[in-house]
Amino acid sequence: MQNCVPEYTDCTLDQLYQRIESADTPMVFKGLCRHFPLVKAGLESNKVAMDYLLQHYAGQPVTAYYLPPEQQGRVFYNEQVDGFNYQAGRLDLAQIFQRLQTESQQQTPASVYMGSTNIQQYFPGLFAENCLQFSQVNPMANIWLGNQTRVAAHFDFPHNLACNMVGKRTFTLFPPEQITNLYIGPMEFAPGGQEISMVNFDQPDYNQFPKFKDALAASFTAALEPGDVLFIPSMWWHHVRGVDDFNVLITHWWRDTPAFLGRPNNALLHSMLSLRSLPKAQRKAWKALFDYYIFDHDEVDESHIPDNAKGMLTKPIDELNARKLRADLTNKLKR
Repeated sequence: MQNCVPEYTDCTLDQLYQRIESADTPMVFKGLCRHFPLVKAGLESNKVAMDYLLQHYAGQPVTAYYLPPEQQGRVFYNEQVDGFNYQAGRLDLAQIFQRLQTESQQQTPASVYMGSTNIQQYFPGLFAENCLQFSQVNPMANIWLGNQTRVAAHFDFPHNLACNMVGKRTFTLFPPEQITNLYIGPMEFAPGGQEISMVNFDQPDYNQFPKFKDALAASFTAALEPGDVLFIPSMWWHHVRGVDDFNVLITHWWRDTPAFLGRPNNALLHSMLSLRSLPKAQRKAWKALFDYYIFDHDEVDESHIPDNAKGMLTKPIDELNARKLRADLTNKLKR
């Protein structure tokens, strides 16, 4: 049985940040964005919400996706897993809205959506009126919109505050350690560029994916109404379903560490190259080194090393040592 994400009501923005500052599990903040103009417009009608977005639209073509009706909104691979089951192209926002209105009249609609799109570039003015403003962090705000779609379970490195603006949206979330039960697909070739679960959540094949039952037992669900906000901690897997004829989501992404430290997935890719094909005994030895220097370093006593000699072992690593390390690694990768 799936668990429900804990919900909080009558929460201010300051109280929200206090709750999520060191949190590592999802939370829902009911109605936190209900006063935003876009939410109010959507509660009037889809047309009013579309008109409001067009008022803030900068006019640049955006990336749009089309899934034929037989795909039932599931954004996924083709049958050969050498391509995808959707078509993508650059369209004017008004064209997307026209297609969405047409599909809303169909008994079996095709799925049309605009993926993650930077608000400040494509919708100037929308950020000030419809995004969460934090003095503690500087989130990157993106907007997603479309009709009924199902985005396969995936993870993001940054934290995320997902504001459900128009329509209803359902999230199914999994702790990071559930990766072993989610049957993840190819790393370098995936819809949206991020590896995904290969399980069809609507029709799971337990013969092919037997451990998915364990993933579901550990999962959490969040059914979002307009104005609700979902906190998704870094690295949590999440499957996302747009429920209505028109759905709009605004995400706020930020990381706990400075950008000069780089992206952790780069370390994973380098390890894939240099460690994955080693004999098991050697992989086990390197695992001990990674535990010592990386994953369990909080418990490691390094008092025997003078502070001035710690270099890359400085905790947390400073920008100067980080740049030295990056330069050294870049030179070695060129060999």
